Amino acid sequence: MSRTAPDDRATTAATPRRPHLALRPLWLCRVCAAPWPCPVARLTLRQEYAHDRVGLSVYLCAVLHEAAADLYRLNPYDGPDPAALFTRFLGWARPRDAR
Repeated sequence: MSRTAPDDRATTAATPRRPHLALRPLWLCRVCAAPWPCPVARLTLRQEYAHDRVGLSVYLCAVLHEAAADLYRLNPYDGPDPAALFTRFLGWARPRDAR
């Protein structure tokens, strides 16, 4: 299964799907090990905040701040690239142009 494909395994009430949450301080997905927010987490967040785009942006800004601090503590000399972190956490959440 690719990292970009959602988890298609059949689930029942006894075996619910595991949420794609961040494994801190590495900020990798606990389920698929992709950099968090992974594609499934992004889809879930878009669904949860479907009617509150500002709320999604505020949440992602807070998470970005926490991730930058955690990742910098792990590697203070080479630290996380601010532009890459911005794209990873916020770049996907903005609405697309309706051109």
